[in-house]
Parts: sequence; structure tokens; C-alpha cells
Amino acid sequence: MPTSTGYDPRLGTFDATMVVVGGIVGAGIFLNPAIVAQRVHSSGAVLLAWAIGGGIALLGALCFAELGARLPRAGGGYVYLRDAFGPLPAFLYGWTQLLVINTGGIAAVAITFASYSADVIGLSGAAIRPLAVGAIVFLTGVNAAGVRFGAWVQNAFTLLKLAALALLVAAGVYLRVASDGTGVQAPEAGEGGVTVMAMGAALVAVIFAYGGWQMANNVAEEIRDPERRLPVALVTGVALVVVVYLAANAAYLAALGPAGLAASNAPAADALRAAAGPWGGAAIAVGVACSTFGILNVFVMAAPRIYQAMAADGIFFASVARLNPRTRTPNAGLWIQAAWAVALTLSGTYGQLLDWVVFGDWIFFGAIVATLFVYRRRDMRGTGDVTGRYRLPAYPLVPALFVAAAVFVVISSIVSNPRNALWGTLLIAAGAPAFTLWRTRVRAA
Repeated sequence: MPTSTGYDPRLGTFDATMVVVGGIVGAGIFLNPAIVAQRVHSSGAVLLAWAIGGGIALLGALCFAELGARLPRAGGGYVYLRDAFGPLPAFLYGWTQLLVINTGGIAAVAITFASYSADVIGLSGAAIRPLAVGAIVFLTGVNAAGVRFGAWVQNAFTLLKLAALALLVAAGVYLRVASDGTGVQAPEAGEGGVTVMAMGAALVAVIFAYGGWQMANNVAEEIRDPERRLPVALVTGVALVVVVYLAANAAYLAALGPAGLAASNAPAADALRAAAGPWGGAAIAVGVACSTFGILNVFVMAAPRIYQAMAADGIFFASVARLNPRTRTPNAGLWIQAAWAVALTLSGTYGQLLDWVVFGDWIFFGAIVATLFVYRRRDMRGTGDVTGRYRLPAYPLVPALFVAAAVFVVISSIVSNPRNALWGTLLIAAGAPAFTLWRTRVRAA
């Protein structure tokens, strides 16, 4: 087991919880509810889909809580995969994060942030890409200055995005009270039934909107007393998001009804306009800008710890393994990530790349949680260390259910677009020769 890499443990429970919440809540809750309503058509089914998705997210949080308590190391999932299944699966995880998933996510979220910000400020469309690039560079600089600075930005913007969602929920309550108690829109005729396939299609959109809790595990070494604080942050943060997401969807349904929600291109703006007129739409645009800026900061902050762990293992550039001696942050990894994310932003290719590999994120989610079976087996053989560690309840049911959910998401994504899945598989598999090249260079050195 590698020794401590010299990270600065400056984050408390609140900071870690804000990383969890901020890593989940982005633009998805403002956009995906319309997709869900299009697929299941009824108020009850919409809320059921978001409740099931929240339950799956809580299962994942419980699993990652035990993994974080067992191995509170920078790099999170990379470390668990390496120690349980070997270096190649771990490298493919880091490879995919850097090549597409995290950097493509940074590009996509930065463009979304810039689009809403330009609209609020009154800038032309030509300003969107420069504003997106500026946001990436700015947040990279903030996080390179020290994890404490990144946490301050994260805390502030996570609270702002929660305030925006609270405003949305308040609008839904107002409209329900002002109506006859059934919402502004009357229930649809025959809306009670929903097929298993329709619910499955809706759950894909829901589960992707709940993703992101794993970001906190990447910064585990920078949390004080991570064996105790990280599990609390994960479970508390995900539970809070589940409550907020259910309340937000109830607000959408109160304002728009299931048919109106399904037809909306901007459900949050439409719901607030219904409650408060034109200023409501402007207010939610500010909220979306804050929300996307906050999740952009999490993407920038967390993943370079993966690249640093890879480099420390000799399968990435050696310079990335070194922390800045003053800030104790992986600055080389931060700026490599920023450079590639900026390139994707300017090229406009990130959308297609993300479409190819987004299912791969859940392949790795399932594989990371499956490492728990390896660790528990080691415990039974007396080769594991469980002293004073958090242990998730209802083992092996909890990780088994989560792995089954991950398999479901992956299969659903493949069935819905097999061509994208093929290209994504090839892109992930391209990491194997890169891994061999790095290993060969290390052995030759």
C-alpha cells in the first residue's frame, strides 16, 4: 500500500458533504424531469422513478462510504480497483476519466454555465465559448491554489444551487395552494398505468441525474478523520439530494402537470414563470448558472487526484505524481486536465464523445462497488483490516443490488444506442495499449 502522498487534510464534514451534494446537483434536475415525464406520463410514476433512483444512489453512497473508510486514499475508485482487481482495470478507469468522462463533462457543463450566464448578462452567443474556457481556467487556478480555496467556492455555490431549488419548491407549494389542490394541470386520463420498459427508460435519465457522489472519495486524503467523516458526508449528502429532487419534481408537477412537464424544454423556468411571472424565469436562469458553476468546480477539483495516483504507480507522466510543495495539490494533473477540457470545449467534440462512453461510467461504478466483495472475502480470511472501520449494513444485499442496478443502466444504454456503445467500448479498450506502453517504459527505466 502506498504511503501518504502529502495531501493537506483541511476539509471537514460540512465541506465533504458539499462536495457530495455539489457533485450530484448540476443541470440534470433542471432538465431531466421533462425526459422522465415523456417516458412515464403520470405524476405518480414520475415521483416513483425519482424515488427509485434516489434509493439506488443511497445504495451506492453506502458502498462508497465503506470503501472510503477502508482506503481513505486520494484517487478513490482508482485505488479500490487497483487493490482489488489489479492495475489494468484501474488504469482504464483513470484513462476514461481523463480522456472523456471527466474532461468531456467539464466541457459540457462549462458550455451550459456559459450559455445561461450569457443570457443573464445579455452577452451574444459568440461569448459562450470564451466564457466557458475562462470558467475552466479560473476554477483550475482556484483549485491549484489549495484545496481550501476550492472548498470555499464549492460551499458557496452548492448553497446557492440549493437556494435556487428551494425557490422552485416554494413556487410549487404556492401554485398547489392557489389551485384546487390537484395542481394547475388536471390529471391525465388513464395516467395510472406504466410499463416496465417505460419505467426502465425513465430510470436511465433519473440515475444519471443522481450520479456524482463518488467525487468525495477522490479527495479522501484531504478530509480530516476520513474514516469517520467521509461516510457521514456521503450518506447525508445523498439523502439531502434525494429529498430535494423529490420536492423539485413535485413542484414541477404542481406547476405544469405531467403533460406540461413532458412538453417543456425548460421546466424550471416554466414552473417559476407560472408562479411569479417573467422574473421567475430570470431567477431560475441565475440558479442554473450557479448550479453548473458549482458542479464544474467539483469536476475540476476531484479527478486530478486519480491522475496523481496513476502517476505515483508509474502509469502516467512522472511529473503528475508530485504535489506542489506549497499548496499540496496535484497541479500538473489539474493543468493537464484543463488543457484537454479546453481543447474539447473549443472543438465541440465533447458531446459525441460523452454519448459514446457515458454508459462506461456505470460499468466502472458497478466494478468499483464489486470490489467490496473482494475486501469482505479478505476479511473472512483474516487478511483484511476492519478495525474501527465503517461497515455498510445488509451486506451482501446492498452492493449486490447496486451492481445489478449498474448492469441494468449499462444494458439499457447499449440497447438504446448500440452504435454509441460500440464506439465507447473501443475508446475504453484503447487504454489497454496505452497501459502496456506506460508499464514498458517504467520497466525499462
